[in-house]
Amino acid sequence: MNFAPTDLIPNRAHTLEILRLMGRHRPLLMLLGDDDGYGTRWLLDGQEVPPGIAKYLMQAGLVADAGATGFGVRRLALTDSGNRVRENGETWWKSLGFIERFKIRILG
Repeated sequence: MNFAPTDLIPNRAHTLEILRLMGRHRPLLMLLGDDDGYGTRWLLDGQEVPPGIAKYLMQAGLVADAGATGFGVRRLALTDSGNRVRENGETWWKSLGFIERFKIRILG
């Protein structure tokens, strides 16, 4: 799947942090919640993932459905593309200086 230009990635630093935390073994959990009035929510290690980032990861093909849990929650795991983006993103982040990282965290 084609990736969006970097200026279309929602909050690049936070998106990269989510990819880094997922690694190869932690799934993103998608709780379908239309019936409860809250809408769909995404969780990683119990913390809510912003909907814009979760939707971007799905639309870009960086995560894919890995089945359901025993409670019917959908598990989303990194795809091969997602792992490549994570690895490239970590390399890119490490190459930045303090001021560049600060600007990206503040400005997105």
